Amino acid sequence: MKGVIFNLVEDVVRTEQGDDVWDEVVDEAGVTGAYTSLGSYPDADLVALAATVARRSGTDTCAVVRHIGRQSIEPLAARYPEFFAPHDDVRSFLMTLNGIIHPEVRKLYPGAITPEFDMRTDDPDVLEMVYRSARGRCDLAEGLILGAAEHYGQTIELT
Repeated sequence: MKGVIFNLVEDVVRTEQGDDVWDEVVDEAGVTGAYTSLGSYPDADLVALAATVARRSGTDTCAVVRHIGRQSIEPLAARYPEFFAPHDDVRSFLMTLNGIIHPEVRKLYPGAITPEFDMRTDDPDVLEMVYRSARGRCDLAEGLILGAAEHYGQTIELT
């Protein structure tokens, strides 16, 4: 997994719980904690960090990963406004994942393995997205989708 994801995890934990808590989480998780955005790190590190945060907060790992995804959209929008600015709503933004955003991510972060989405748009009020990834981090994808909806000021139902 690319380091940019770990940078987002760190930002969320530091912002919500403080610098000392991040240091404690890193120690308890048994990971290095030094992640560069272009580096590649074991997926297990993300799980270890999220599981540690979950244990400390009395929730589950998937909920933590989903929360991190949700909270990561605003920092991503600030860092990459060109992905967000052309859109007025979450649907049009999400429709660019396969054709624009993920190809650009792979250029920016060589070696990045991005998920693919099969999308059905038969109903103008529904966007059916089928997530495909060897990582199986649909919880992160769900959080990012929810965060994107908030970014565009929309309320969505995710099932």
